[in-house]
Amino acid sequence: MHTVAIIPARGGSKGLQNKNIYPVAGRPLLAWTILQALASTSIERVFVTTDDQAIASVAKEYGAEVIVRPAELSGDKATSESAILHAAGVIEQDYHIPLDIIVFLQATSPLRKSGDIDRAVDIFIREGADSLISVTKADDLTIWESKEGEWKSLNFDYRNRGMRQDRPAQFIENGSIYIFKPETLHVFGNRIGEKLSACEMEFWQTWEIDTIEEIDLIEYYFNKKNLAPQDVNQ
Repeated sequence: MHTVAIIPARGGSKGLQNKNIYPVAGRPLLAWTILQALASTSIERVFVTTDDQAIASVAKEYGAEVIVRPAELSGDKATSESAILHAAGVIEQDYHIPLDIIVFLQATSPLRKSGDIDRAVDIFIREGADSLISVTKADDLTIWESKEGEWKSLNFDYRNRGMRQDRPAQFIENGSIYIFKPETLHVFGNRIGEKLSACEMEFWQTWEIDTIEEIDLIEYYFNKKNLAPQDVNQ
C-alpha cells in the first residue's frame, strides 16, 4: 500500500509574510511538518507542492521532494484540493507511484506529537474510511453568533445551560492531519468524502499559525511539550 504525504506551501501570505518559512523554534515553519512526516513509519514519500523557489529550497534542505505548482493553482483563491490533485497526478505519472492513501499535512499546524500521524493512518485503515480529519475536543467553548444585531447561542441553549459535562461532546477540526483516498478527491473535489473518521488530539494541538501573534504560542508548546528535541529528528 503506497501512502505519501503532500504538504501544500505556496508563497505569499497576507497575514504573515513568508509564513511557511518563517523561523519557528529554531527552524523554518515548513521544516517541522516535513520532519514529522519523514519520522512517520506509515509514510513512504514526502512531497511539498509550491510555487515559490525559497520554499522549494527549504523543502529540499529538510528532505522533502518538491513539486512545482502552476501559477493558476497558486493564487489567493486557489484551493488546497486543487494543489493536491495536481501533485497527486505528478506523483502517479512522473514518479510512477500508484497512490493508495494521501496524507495532507498543513505546515501552519505543526503541533504534532511523535506518533500522531501513524495513529491517524492506523485509524483511517482500521475503520475503512475514505477520509479522516484530526480534531480536538471543545470541552468548554460556548459559541455565540451575532446576526442582524441579534445574539444567538449556537452550540448550547443559554436558557438551559445545564452542567458542562452533560453537554454532547463537540470537536474542532484543527487542520493538522487530513487523510483520504485519491478517488475521494477525484469524485467529491474535496478532502472529505462519504465515510469520515477522526483522530482526536489534545486541546493544545488546536493552535495554528496565521499571524505573527501565534508564533510565541506555538514556540511555547514546542518547548513545554519537548516536541523539538524529542519528537522530531532531522
